[in-house]
Amino acid sequence: MSTIAAMATPPGRGGVGIIRISGPRAAAIARQLSRRKMSWQPRHAHFCKWYDSDGEALDAGLVLYFPTPDSYTGEDVIELQAHGSPVLLHALLDEVFELGAHPAEPGAFTRRAVENGKMDLSQAEAVAACINAATVRATRQAQKHLQGDFGRKIDELMHELTGAVAHVEACLDFPEEDVPQLLFDRLRQQVQQGLIEPIDQLLRRATFGERLFNGAHIAIIGAPNVGKSSLLNRLSGRDRAIVSDVAGTTRDVLEIDFEVHGIPARLVDTAGLRESGENAVESEGIHRARHAAKSADVVVFVADITRPDTWHNEHHADVRLMNKIDLKDNKPIPAGFLPVCSLTGEGLESFADRLAKMLGDMPAQEEGLLVTCERHRLALQQARKSLLHGLTLLEDEGRLELVALEWRRAWSSLGEIPGIGDIDYILDRVFSEFCIGK
Repeated sequence: MSTIAAMATPPGRGGVGIIRISGPRAAAIARQLSRRKMSWQPRHAHFCKWYDSDGEALDAGLVLYFPTPDSYTGEDVIELQAHGSPVLLHALLDEVFELGAHPAEPGAFTRRAVENGKMDLSQAEAVAACINAATVRATRQAQKHLQGDFGRKIDELMHELTGAVAHVEACLDFPEEDVPQLLFDRLRQQVQQGLIEPIDQLLRRATFGERLFNGAHIAIIGAPNVGKSSLLNRLSGRDRAIVSDVAGTTRDVLEIDFEVHGIPARLVDTAGLRESGENAVESEGIHRARHAAKSADVVVFVADITRPDTWHNEHHADVRLMNKIDLKDNKPIPAGFLPVCSLTGEGLESFADRLAKMLGDMPAQEEGLLVTCERHRLALQQARKSLLHGLTLLEDEGRLELVALEWRRAWSSLGEIPGIGDIDYILDRVFSEFCIGK
């Protein structure tokens, strides 16, 4: 196995920059770099200077040594904690390469951790999820996966399925004996209650779990000057959109990121929907507004309480807001509208509650363990399909070999999640999404 190295801290200036080295020559490279003859004491910080090939000092900092197998990758790992100057770090990393290390590909360190049995593939994906999580709620769910909760759940399902397959295989081994009907009844119950129902529970909440990490798109539509841009500014806490009494001020689709009940969302402010005449720029803005509404997870229609002509909407809307209720002068709120005021913030908390519910929000005590990525969801769906097909075949006792085949397929589908079996293609796909240095 080669020795690899990369920066483990983001590009740019900082107080500290870290270079990570993993592989059989990691400790030797660190000794050559520091001109140190003594070995490194595991898990202790050693202060030293680092030198280039001409003996000139490059920098000074800390060396930490994590010997195999008790390291992140399961190999010898060295971390060099240097000053966070991009120039110094690149010079130091170049010297590490000169001493025999190879540049690490994206996700190379975590991939080695999987290959060396330090974590399963679902935990490796959780590493990336922790890094990319946009909200605290998402990081908490990622931590559950990183600590192995999801992997243990899949392991329980695979263990249950192994027992079911073993019973079917036993029947195939003794075809001359009559298999009691009670065995088939128990198999059906075992697969239905011990496998299909738990998988269904995971799949029911999969959309919300994926949304915690992928986010949701929310489009705001309505006539010009109803307060769409003011609403966007209020929700984002920043003056991102230009607010004006002039109709057609918003000409393009403006997007801002925010969160609602811990769910990351992208709010899209669109051009006011109206007949734009010969104004080509505004027409293009309205065209983009219609497209944004069609592709959004939730469409929010905004109307102005002082202008009844803005109350009617020919486009689909999931939530209807009646804005500027501070100016209503005792006018009743039309049915189906949620009263808000983007100027004062009145009603926006109720709007956020409604929005979160539409995005699949649930009480914290009910959230539990969630499926958080498409790969896991597809594997569970395929396993469920094979389990159900096997149950159908079980009705015909003469087709037990096909039942066993379907349930072995289900086992393989579940095994793809933690990374059991021939998964080079899956590994390549998963780790291509990682950052270098992790």
